[in-house]
Amino acid sequence: MTAIYDPHAAWYDEYVTDSPYMAMVDAVLAELLGRGHGPVLEIGCGTGAHAAALRSTGRTPVGVDISAGQLSFAAGKLPVARADAGRLPVASGSLDAVASVLIHTDVPDYRAVVREAARVLRPGGVLAHVGVHPCFTGAFSDRSDPDRVIITSELYGHTGVSFHAWTSEGVRARVGARHLPVSDLVNAFLDAGLTVDRLTERGLGPLPDVLGISARKA
Repeated sequence: MTAIYDPHAAWYDEYVTDSPYMAMVDAVLAELLGRGHGPVLEIGCGTGAHAAALRSTGRTPVGVDISAGQLSFAAGKLPVARADAGRLPVASGSLDAVASVLIHTDVPDYRAVVREAARVLRPGGVLAHVGVHPCFTGAFSDRSDPDRVIITSELYGHTGVSFHAWTSEGVRARVGARHLPVSDLVNAFLDAGLTVDRLTERGLGPLPDVLGISARKA
């Protein structure tokens, strides 16, 4: 089976290397996880771009992704396995930390991904989510002016895959992306039995590009 990112794996690996945006994402990721030890599972690890940020927390990263093309770049950065994010090949209650970075717009059912993350976490374990900001980033938003986001109201409610983007140089224009409204995103954590303990907004400019969520298993 060919995953949607397979034909773009080499481009993506170059796109995220030495990227100020990814540096910002990694800073949010490390902040949400906090210091720890032992393994941390990155769901949808892609080309392994966030492995160093995960290691910086004191943990040992391992990754899963559905894209064999991306995993070919990730294999030198962390141990990886090819797997569906909604059916993780991991024992229940076996991990203290899970990370999900920039994937909620790529999967058809992010609720299932969060449920799987909750399943593999031990009590007290943390799930760190970093994703594009659901209020300000998507097919519905034009961010060509760094000081202003223009929202197209009729596009905001579209939650299927869209290739509509204000720039032709990003991920959305190449592989498409989904939209998950902020209430659906937060409720995915609550419905999985997780306790949301921190939200973080961050951006390269005056308006946020990403929303980070830290949640724990009771």
